[in-house]
Formats: sequence, C-alpha cells, structure tokens
Amino acid sequence: MKPEIRALVASALIQWFDADHHARTKWGKARDVDRVNWLRCLPFVLLHIGCLGIFLVGWSWTAIGVGAALYLIRMFAVTGIYHRYFSHRAFKTSRAAQMVFAIMGASSAQRGPLWWAANHRHHHRASDTPADPHSPVHSSFFRSHAGWFMSTRYYATQYHRVRDFAHFPELVWLNRFDKAVPAALALLVYLGGLALEYGAPYLGVTGMQLFVWGFVLSTTVLFHATASINSLAHVFGRKRYETGDESRNSFWLALLTLGEGWHNNHHKHMGCARQGFYWWEIDVTYYVLKFLAWLGIIWDLKPVPHTAYDPAYQIPLASMIRRHPRSSERAPSFSCQAPRDFQSSKPGPDGNRVVL
Repeated sequence: MKPEIRALVASALIQWFDADHHARTKWGKARDVDRVNWLRCLPFVLLHIGCLGIFLVGWSWTAIGVGAALYLIRMFAVTGIYHRYFSHRAFKTSRAAQMVFAIMGASSAQRGPLWWAANHRHHHRASDTPADPHSPVHSSFFRSHAGWFMSTRYYATQYHRVRDFAHFPELVWLNRFDKAVPAALALLVYLGGLALEYGAPYLGVTGMQLFVWGFVLSTTVLFHATASINSLAHVFGRKRYETGDESRNSFWLALLTLGEGWHNNHHKHMGCARQGFYWWEIDVTYYVLKFLAWLGIIWDLKPVPHTAYDPAYQIPLASMIRRHPRSSERAPSFSCQAPRDFQSSKPGPDGNRVVL
C-alpha cells in the first residue's frame, strides 16, 4: 500500500474516535477539498444497512416502544438543545445542566454540540446562497439532505463560530470524542435487551432485537427527520415572512420533528425559544422547554416579538402557498458535490442576517 493511501486510511480510522484529528491533517487543512471519505463515513453507512436487521430479528411491542421513546427523547435533544440552545442561545441554564443536555444531544449520533452549532450558525449566515452548507436551492436534494454531512469540507469543527461555548473544556472534550456517547447508548440498549431476554422472556425481546429497533433504526430515522428540515423545509410549505431565503413552514415536518417544521418562523426570528408562533402551530419542543423552565432547570426563554403577529409584517395569504420554482431545464440531481460556483470560493459577507 502506498504511503499516501496508508496515511489516508489511518487518518480516517482515527477520526472514528477523535473528531478533531481531521483538522490536524493536510486533508483537514485543505478547506476546499469537497469529497466523501467513505472509510470515515463507514459507520454512518453501516447504520443504514443495519436497519435491514429488522427482517432478521423480528419485532415486539417492547422493541418498538423503546425505539419510539429514544427517537422522541433524542429529537428533543437535537431540537431543544443542539438547535435552540447551542446554536441560538434561546434560553439560559446552569453549567451542569448544559453538560447533561450536551450528552443527550450527542446520543443522537449527529456529531458534537459545537460542531452542530457551528455549522448551523453558518447556515443562517449564508442561508440559500452558494455558501450555505445544505441549501436545496443551490445544490441537489441529496447534497442538502445528507451529502454535506459526509463531505470532508464540513467535517472539522469551526470553533471560531462558537467561541461562546468553546471556552468550556468539558464541551470541547465531548465534541472531540462525540462517538463515545452514541456507542455507549448502543451498548446499553443491547445489554438492556439481553436482560429482558432472560429476565422477562414473556416480552419476546432479545438483545439484538432491541439493539436494531431501539438504536439502529431509531437513530437512522432521527437523522433523516432532522435532515428533512435542511432539505424539504426549504422547498415545500408556506412562507409567512420574507426572510431572504426559501425557508418554509410545514405542519407535517413540525409533527415529525417536535416543532422544527415552523422553519420560516424560525428564520425570521431565529433567537426565539418558540418556533410555533400561534396556538395551532404545534411545537412540542417549546412545551418541554416551558416545563423545564417551570422546574427551574432553564430560564430566560426568549419570547416571540410582538411584531411577528402584525399582519403588515407578514406575506399576504394568497402568496404564502407555493413550491420553490426550479428551472425546467435542471434535471433532478443526487450528487454529493457542492455547487460549482462555490467549490473553490470563500464565504461571502454576512448581509443583514444576525447570528445569535
């Protein structure tokens, strides 16, 4: 094996355990490199293949229930913690609770809290421009949904975008070894299944069955539900506000993601703890945050500004329902590559968007 290939393989394997290793390699320093390192992404690929295991291990109501529960708990961790807290600082909490929340978010297997927040803040700075990491307007559906997540360009954590949290050494450590939490959760789910298999055989659960349903399938569905906000919520739905991008509100995505589907609301007032601005806009994440505030675990939830309810501030109803028009000459694309006009360019100015 050539030394260059050997070094690339070794680097990819190390990245399975040390997420910050990539930034110290020549591939990590070459920020314009935009390709998929399939060896590094192998755990992500195997997670999807592992979903086929449901046909081998059978099913039980217990396994389905555990999978659903872990989906809901971790979806809240992504939406309420990774998104509304670490990305937008929509509320305050103690340092101890912050770490517990970060561990909950890391269990989603969507990388560390600082990596997640740094990329999301960059998304708001450049929403639906060629510099946006995951815009379906300027790239393919696959690129905006999962391709960017697999790209070497966005693998390293841009700590300068999250200086407000990067001074906490415990968060930096968790962000660096972000695979440890989902790996520990997977082991606990499997061991829990074994305990039920021998301790409560009437439930019909096995260790492998609980592992496949409770972790593998649950984690995979969780990823794609989260990613649908990046891809689908910038194409389908209604626009209540003019935001300078193609963010949309979607009732169905809001149900699937516990409130994140009110994406146009969010892009207009990104610092709010609440994304469903009206009572009929279901926002389960906000309801949980309110409960945590009542318990005293979090506080200072940022409210929706009064101007958000002013009809003069909103797009007329007749203009709200439409799908983003794509050129009739543009064929559907499933490429992992970034838009050609950005593959060797630098991010543009911030414009009038504000990162909180």
